Amino acid sequence: MRSRPFRILGLQQIAVGAPRKDALRHLWIELLGLTLRGEFRSESENVDEDIAAAGTGPFAVEVDLMQPIDPEKSPRVHVPALNHIGLWVDDLAAAVDWLGRHGVRFTPGGIRKGAAGFDVCFIHPKGNNESPVGGEGVLIELVQAPREVIDAHRDVEQRSR
Repeated sequence: MRSRPFRILGLQQIAVGAPRKDALRHLWIELLGLTLRGEFRSESENVDEDIAAAGTGPFAVEVDLMQPIDPEKSPRVHVPALNHIGLWVDDLAAAVDWLGRHGVRFTPGGIRKGAAGFDVCFIHPKGNNESPVGGEGVLIELVQAPREVIDAHRDVEQRSR
Protein backbone atom coordinates (compact mmCIF):
# COMPACT_ATOMS: atom_id res chain seq x y z
CA MET A 1 0.00 0.00 0.00
CA ARG A 2 1.24 3.48 -0.81
CA SER A 3 2.59 5.73 1.89
CA ARG A 4 -0.18 7.10 4.09
CA PRO A 5 -0.32 10.85 4.82
CA PHE A 6 -1.22 10.10 8.46
CA ARG A 7 -0.33 7.74 11.33
CA ILE A 8 -2.49 5.95 13.87
CA LEU A 9 -0.74 6.68 17.17
CA GLY A 10 -2.61 4.40 19.55
CA LEU A 11 -5.84 3.69 21.35
CA GLN A 12 -7.64 6.87 22.37
CA GLN A 13 -10.82 5.38 23.84
CA ILE A 14 -13.27 2.58 24.22
CA ALA A 15 -16.96 3.27 24.64
CA VAL A 16 -19.15 0.91 26.63
CA GLY A 17 -22.92 1.20 26.70
CA ALA A 18 -25.67 -0.13 28.93
CA PRO A 19 -29.35 0.68 29.46
CA ARG A 20 -28.29 2.50 32.67
CA LYS A 21 -24.78 3.81 33.26
CA ASP A 22 -24.89 3.52 37.07
CA ALA A 23 -23.81 -0.14 36.86
CA LEU A 24 -21.01 0.81 34.47
CA ARG A 25 -19.89 3.60 36.79
CA HIS A 26 -19.89 1.21 39.76
CA LEU A 27 -17.64 -1.28 37.94
CA TRP A 28 -15.29 1.02 36.02
CA ILE A 29 -14.91 3.90 38.50
CA GLU A 30 -15.72 2.57 41.96
CA LEU A 31 -14.34 -0.98 41.66
CA LEU A 32 -11.67 -0.76 38.93
CA GLY A 33 -10.54 2.72 40.01
CA LEU A 34 -10.65 4.67 36.75
CA THR A 35 -10.69 8.45 37.13
CA LEU A 36 -13.90 10.31 36.31
CA ARG A 37 -12.95 13.20 34.00
CA GLY A 38 -16.29 14.59 32.96
CA GLU A 39 -19.76 14.11 31.58
CA PHE A 40 -21.33 14.60 28.17
CA ARG A 41 -24.95 14.68 27.08
CA SER A 42 -26.25 15.02 23.53
CA GLU A 43 -29.89 14.73 22.50
CA SER A 44 -28.92 14.47 18.81
CA GLU A 45 -26.57 11.55 19.52
CA ASN A 46 -28.98 10.04 22.08
CA VAL A 47 -26.24 9.69 24.68
CA ASP A 48 -25.69 10.48 28.33
CA GLU A 49 -22.14 9.51 29.24
CA ASP A 50 -19.52 9.65 31.93
CA ILE A 51 -15.98 10.13 30.64
CA ALA A 52 -13.40 8.17 32.63
CA ALA A 53 -9.70 7.50 32.09
CA ALA A 54 -7.30 4.61 32.61
CA GLY A 55 -3.71 5.78 32.98
CA THR A 56 -2.32 9.29 32.92
CA GLY A 57 -0.80 11.87 30.61
CA PRO A 58 -0.70 11.51 26.86
CA PHE A 59 -0.95 7.72 27.08
CA ALA A 60 -4.20 7.67 29.09
CA VAL A 61 -7.07 5.79 27.47
CA GLU A 62 -10.53 7.32 27.72
CA VAL A 63 -13.34 4.97 28.74
CA ASP A 64 -16.79 6.35 27.90
CA LEU A 65 -19.61 4.90 29.99
CA MET A 66 -22.77 5.49 27.96
CA GLN A 67 -26.50 5.11 28.32
CA PRO A 68 -29.15 6.14 25.81
CA ILE A 69 -31.30 9.15 26.67
CA ASP A 70 -34.18 7.28 25.02
CA PRO A 71 -33.57 3.51 24.65
CA GLU A 72 -36.15 3.32 21.84
CA LYS A 73 -34.37 5.88 19.61
CA SER A 74 -31.28 5.65 17.43
CA PRO A 75 -28.42 5.63 17.75
CA ARG A 76 -28.73 2.90 20.35
CA VAL A 77 -25.51 3.55 22.27
CA HIS A 78 -26.02 0.46 24.41
CA VAL A 79 -26.34 -2.01 21.51
CA PRO A 80 -23.82 -3.58 21.18
CA ALA A 81 -22.44 -3.09 24.68
CA LEU A 82 -18.94 -2.38 23.31
CA ASN A 83 -20.14 0.59 21.30
CA HIS A 84 -16.94 1.72 19.59
CA ILE A 85 -13.19 2.14 19.80
CA GLY A 86 -11.35 5.39 19.21
CA LEU A 87 -7.91 5.70 17.63
CA TRP A 88 -5.58 8.69 17.91
CA VAL A 89 -4.57 9.93 14.46
CA ASP A 90 -1.93 12.59 13.83
CA ASP A 91 -3.74 14.21 10.84
CA LEU A 92 -7.47 13.54 10.84
CA ALA A 93 -8.29 15.51 7.69
CA ALA A 94 -5.59 13.70 5.69
CA ALA A 95 -6.74 10.34 7.10
CA VAL A 96 -10.39 10.92 6.14
CA ASP A 97 -9.45 12.09 2.66
CA TRP A 98 -7.03 9.21 2.00
CA LEU A 99 -9.23 6.51 3.52
CA GLY A 100 -12.27 7.80 1.62
CA ARG A 101 -10.33 7.56 -1.66
CA HIS A 102 -9.51 3.96 -0.72
CA GLY A 103 -13.15 2.91 -0.33
CA VAL A 104 -13.73 3.48 3.40
CA ARG A 105 -17.32 4.30 4.37
CA PHE A 106 -17.85 6.96 7.03
CA THR A 107 -20.95 7.62 9.11
CA PRO A 108 -22.94 10.79 8.35
CA GLY A 109 -21.73 13.99 9.96
CA GLY A 110 -18.15 14.20 8.70
CA ILE A 111 -15.43 15.64 10.92
CA ARG A 112 -16.89 17.30 14.01
CA LYS A 113 -16.15 18.01 17.69
CA GLY A 114 -16.45 14.91 19.87
CA ALA A 115 -17.49 14.57 23.51
CA ALA A 116 -13.94 15.18 24.79
CA GLY A 117 -13.51 18.29 22.61
CA PHE A 118 -11.30 16.74 19.90
CA ASP A 119 -12.21 16.62 16.22
CA VAL A 120 -13.57 13.17 15.33
CA CYS A 121 -14.95 11.17 12.43
CA PHE A 122 -16.42 7.65 12.45
CA ILE A 123 -15.75 4.72 10.14
CA HIS A 124 -19.08 2.97 9.54
CA PRO A 125 -19.35 -0.61 10.88
CA LYS A 126 -20.43 -1.82 7.42
CA GLY A 127 -19.32 -1.01 3.91
CA ASN A 128 -21.78 -0.50 1.06
CA ASN A 129 -21.71 -0.53 -2.74
CA GLU A 130 -20.29 2.99 -3.00
CA SER A 131 -17.75 2.63 -0.17
CA PRO A 132 -17.13 -1.10 0.37
CA VAL A 133 -14.72 -0.88 3.33
CA GLY A 134 -16.26 -0.69 6.80
CA GLY A 135 -15.30 -1.72 10.31
CA GLU A 136 -16.53 -5.31 9.85
CA GLY A 137 -19.17 -4.80 12.52
CA VAL A 138 -17.17 -2.39 14.70
CA LEU A 139 -17.75 1.37 14.80
CA ILE A 140 -14.30 3.03 14.72
CA GLU A 141 -13.79 6.62 15.82
CA LEU A 142 -10.78 8.47 14.41
CA VAL A 143 -9.73 11.20 16.84
CA GLN A 144 -7.42 14.11 16.03
CA ALA A 145 -4.56 13.80 18.49
CA PRO A 146 -3.52 16.99 20.26
CA ARG A 147 0.11 18.14 19.98
CA GLU A 148 0.92 16.64 23.43
CA VAL A 149 -0.05 13.14 22.27
CA ILE A 150 1.70 13.46 18.89
CA ASP A 151 4.91 14.65 20.57
CA ALA A 152 4.81 11.95 23.27
CA HIS A 153 4.45 9.19 20.68
CA ARG A 154 7.23 10.68 18.54
CA ASP A 155 9.55 10.88 21.57
CA VAL A 156 8.90 7.24 22.54
CA GLU A 157 9.46 6.09 18.94
CA GLN A 158 12.75 8.01 18.74
CA ARG A 159 14.00 6.56 22.03
CA SER A 160 13.19 3.01 20.88
CA ARG A 161 15.25 3.31 17.68
